[in-house]
Amino acid sequence: MYRAGATSVVIALTCAALAKADDNWPKNLIGYTELQTNLPGGRHANVRTMRAVVISADGSRRQLLAEELVDKPDAWTQFVGWSPDGKTAIIHRGWQSPENARWEEEHKQFRMERGQWLLDAYLLDLSTKKPINVTGVERVSHYNGGLFFLPDGRGLGFTPLINGVSKPFVMDLDGRNKKDVSGKGAGFAYGYGASPDGKLISYHENYQIFIANSDGSGKKRIDTGNPFNFGPSWSPDGKWLLFVSGVHGRSNPYIVGRDGTGFRKLVDLNGYQGWVQFLDVPDFHQGSSDTPVWSVDGKTVFYTAKIGSNVELFQITLDGKASQLTKTRAGTLHYHPQPSPDGAWLAYGSNREGVRQLFVMRLADHAAKCITTLSHGRGAMWPHWQPQSDGKK
Repeated sequence: MYRAGATSVVIALTCAALAKADDNWPKNLIGYTELQTNLPGGRHANVRTMRAVVISADGSRRQLLAEELVDKPDAWTQFVGWSPDGKTAIIHRGWQSPENARWEEEHKQFRMERGQWLLDAYLLDLSTKKPINVTGVERVSHYNGGLFFLPDGRGLGFTPLINGVSKPFVMDLDGRNKKDVSGKGAGFAYGYGASPDGKLISYHENYQIFIANSDGSGKKRIDTGNPFNFGPSWSPDGKWLLFVSGVHGRSNPYIVGRDGTGFRKLVDLNGYQGWVQFLDVPDFHQGSSDTPVWSVDGKTVFYTAKIGSNVELFQITLDGKASQLTKTRAGTLHYHPQPSPDGAWLAYGSNREGVRQLFVMRLADHAAKCITTLSHGRGAMWPHWQPQSDGKK
């Protein structure tokens, strides 16, 4: 549980002031997504403006990626991750028909039918800048999300939509030999990931957490007693699985051992709903999931929680010692914390001046710097640190 006496640091400088606060900042690249946030027409009107971007952690070297993939008015790109060696970016290219977008707005639900939606995952070599559509090779679906690299470069994992059901799949690095690893009688799965040793996989299926062998066998449900379980992620040492559990809109971080034992609540989010609005207009999908993440050494967890009218950043040890990393003016939201590969820095988003900007914090003293300078009506979301060149995270 969060305690009122937890350590806190006041950070109330403006974004412009933070940008000039310290030149001694890391030069690692951070991939993220920019978009417009205030266009009338709802979700798709703004989502279609998404563009994949990289920027240095000191705010320099901003660059758009894979611009050639935005080849239609209703197409967009999103930065979603890196290869383990940091040489390749993972880019989603999405497209939706305007007619289907209008139907979704009217009915306030997704309708991801073939011919109306297309989502593919591309690998972009930063040296050649050539994007390769790996989900388009031996295609199994028109909607393919969640691409990630399996441990030790053994292949790729992703979640295609098959007959309206999202399933965990594996494939070779070139996109061939796609294989369903969801197991018999599987339901709608999401949040798919592999343990660091590559022996186990995890995902939530129909909002219940499952652990299975890498080939999908030995599937085991984690009995939480809660109807909503979301976003499992493996600790760096592979001993624990972190996820949120409770009811939709009121869930908290829990951990469980890789053998399914030791299930326990890590912290209470003080009623935080667990998602952050990324638009300034109504969004029928309620924004973007804002789930807790592991520190690089696996000894602590970063998360966001509600304090009054704010959503602030926190860090907690596995034995429950919490510290508040930010304390900002009323109405401020923080979101999507991501630690740097060396564990010394934290990237995150914040709307401190009414614009969703990205920040980088030095964890040693909690000094922070705004690294994007977007104007009102635009936003920066989903930061991803480039891994070290030797492949270490």
